[in-house]
Amino acid sequence: MPFVSIRVSGSATKEQKAGIVADVTASLVARLGKNPAAVQIVIEEVSTENYGAGGQLIADRDSPAHAAAAKGDAHAEPRP
Repeated sequence: MPFVSIRVSGSATKEQKAGIVADVTASLVARLGKNPAAVQIVIEEVSTENYGAGGQLIADRDSPAHAAAAKGDAHAEPRP
């Protein structure tokens, strides 16, 4: 029985998650000959406030102030 664990940063709609489950199941059926009823998939949504890279939270990296500072906006808040 295949068990697939998928993590995504942020969130996805119910429709997007249903599409992911359908696509991954179809791939395991086509490529490995698995029974679709046996395929189990868990999608975990990780808050961008609970995920960091390059020494900072993704939520901070993706903030409007950070985006403006990255573009050279003189009115943007300085980065820490």
